[in-house]
Amino acid sequence: MELSIVIPTYNERDNVVAIASRIQASLPAGTGYEILFVDDSSDDTPEILKQLDKKDSHVRWFHRSNRRGLAQAVAEGIEASDSEYIIVMDADLQHPPEILPLIVERLRQYDVVIPSRFIPGGSDGGLNGWRKLVSWVARKLANLAIRRLRDISDATSGYFGLRRAVVDHIRLEPVGWKILLEILVKGKYRTVHELPYSFAVRDQGVSKMCLREQWNYLRHVARLLWTSPQDMRFILFCLIGAIGVVVNMKLLNFFINLGLWGDLQASCMASFLAMVHNFLLNNWLTWRDRSLAPGSLIKRFPPYLMVSCLGILVTGLTAKGFTLLGWDIYAGQFAGIVAAACWSFTLNNRWVWLLPAPSCEPAKLVVTQESVLEKVIDETVL
Repeated sequence: MELSIVIPTYNERDNVVAIASRIQASLPAGTGYEILFVDDSSDDTPEILKQLDKKDSHVRWFHRSNRRGLAQAVAEGIEASDSEYIIVMDADLQHPPEILPLIVERLRQYDVVIPSRFIPGGSDGGLNGWRKLVSWVARKLANLAIRRLRDISDATSGYFGLRRAVVDHIRLEPVGWKILLEILVKGKYRTVHELPYSFAVRDQGVSKMCLREQWNYLRHVARLLWTSPQDMRFILFCLIGAIGVVVNMKLLNFFINLGLWGDLQASCMASFLAMVHNFLLNNWLTWRDRSLAPGSLIKRFPPYLMVSCLGILVTGLTAKGFTLLGWDIYAGQFAGIVAAACWSFTLNNRWVWLLPAPSCEPAKLVVTQESVLEKVIDETVL
């Protein structure tokens, strides 16, 4: 079979027959497809799906007795399908089935295809003002947090298509309702194509958006961020640096109270041990995906020490530059710390914890977007 259309449903009794009918009317004759409903309903939606299954050979469905969220329903639907192409859409008719042929056509060229509300020709008119604000904040949060999403305009879309190879042997563990984020972070793909569409107004049923789902979204982004070492590196590097300052001060206090050394010796020893502390934590957390055998730590520590000392020099020179210009030294010290953090992180990332081989680097992602003119032409052809 060429195409599986996965549709999660929760109390959508008024929409399931209509969406199945519109899908059938939209797809060209001879298309090998199935509509797979993954149902979590507590109303009589299962009875309607059962009748629909009997009438339409393209319809398949199953009911989950233990509901675990919309995204998990989609994940189970993807796992239950076996087609070359998979398209995910909602049951509430806000995702127009009429562009399904175009999505399938694009899937023959690209790994992931996302109908987007936020490129020329698209519209999110089906959302009210509050929902638009929530959607905007959610998108920007994900774009800022995860580098792989930054060129994608609608990474939180519930309407998307992908080749099966994208999720083969990938364990999907979404939280909440935005499974596309999970796929874009964990999936195996190199090309993403966005095409414009208009998000329609819901005619029947009730929106499932609530504060709980918004909290789940934040949890999901945080989890994906943690599983993406390249996105967590700078955050962890700065956090470890801040912890290192506390360790340094505590050690300095300990050595001074011990009374074995003078202030200079105590300061130098505290700084050295704090550097060792930071080095080990950075190796264990910040660059955990590049950690090598324990013996390699000995080779990495001297260049790390050199980078750290150069960072101190950058901080001092920046602070001195501020004073020469007649500016506040504390502002200069802060600016120097920021500059040194960026300097040290860059050198550590590109030198101290250099990737073992070029083949380990992730493939460059190519994101393309379809213009309104191209969309019109393609719909004419189809």
